[in-house]
Amino acid sequence: MSIQELFAVPPYSLQQAEKQTRLLPVLNELTLHHYQTCPAYARLIDVVWAGPREARTLAEIPYLPVGLFKRHALASVPDHKIVQTLTSSGTTGQQPSRVFLDQETADLQSRALVRIMSEVLGPRRLPMLVVDVPGLLKDRASFSARGAGVLGMMKFGLQPVFVLDNDMRLNREALERFLLRHGDQPFLIFGFTFMVWRYFYDPLRTLGVDLSKGILIHSGGWKKLEEAAVDGATFKQRFRGATGLSRVHNFYGMVEQVGSVFLEGDDGFFHPPVFADIIVRDPQTWEEAPAGRPGVLQLVSALPRSYPGHSLLTEDLGILHRVDAPQGQWQGKAFSVVGRVPRAELRGCSDTFAASLG
Repeated sequence: MSIQELFAVPPYSLQQAEKQTRLLPVLNELTLHHYQTCPAYARLIDVVWAGPREARTLAEIPYLPVGLFKRHALASVPDHKIVQTLTSSGTTGQQPSRVFLDQETADLQSRALVRIMSEVLGPRRLPMLVVDVPGLLKDRASFSARGAGVLGMMKFGLQPVFVLDNDMRLNREALERFLLRHGDQPFLIFGFTFMVWRYFYDPLRTLGVDLSKGILIHSGGWKKLEEAAVDGATFKQRFRGATGLSRVHNFYGMVEQVGSVFLEGDDGFFHPPVFADIIVRDPQTWEEAPAGRPGVLQLVSALPRSYPGHSLLTEDLGILHRVDAPQGQWQGKAFSVVGRVPRAELRGCSDTFAASLG
């Protein structure tokens, strides 16, 4: 089984047992690849995992705490093959993660995103509204997570229109021109969750704008909305009531595994595509947690070849709700993200790995 064969399968079509059978050999090959090409990763595998070994299940794939990418430059290709460096959008005072992409990994991530988003957007590119500022994409050699997310989604848009001005205010003229041209046909809206709520919905809610043909894809930034008592259901309900927008899909992902995004299905849960998966780990034992019990999310992905990011322990808590579904629905795991891991536990886990790097 290869990554190309995984791309040939509809992204939510495999039941979990079949998915593991197909995905596991690719991940085992990636572990060996990074062990042979990234000296820092090899030291971690030797010290923490007692050397490379063939995993028998997805849960046995060795993982790195995602925080290591904030403190160490981890790459599996020589510098001259790096075509792009992605940085995370860390909070003030935090060191951002750095992720190094070669052309092969960048192409794989782009293809993966197409396979995922086509499930809700269809096969054709759509007219696009970007809920962000036009100056976001100035430096295409070094992107923040926000810039990488916007650029990735622009592949699905025709003649994208940035609907905020550089002062984060709604550009009503640009919006009205766009809707005059495209408002009677399906169109794509993309932005990060808090920005969509604060800078797009908030000024729109009293304007009587019709977005009923739109498909909104959004991600990230829930913490500030939760502080304002806005959850996913409220977010959708308010948009539908104010604008007629009913097709809304959140997705979960991170810059350390760009491309392996976990899209929200019609059931309100996130779903891993066939070339990625999640494991929920008990934060006390680090064993796989049963369905229904919160734990730390581990993400695995067949995409990262230029850096050892194919198996990462995140800083997020999640719950596995279901494995597989009735025929006609998305198969595999269905999960939700419920918060962040306490900082003390994160430091303890991450420091253990960091010490192995000397």
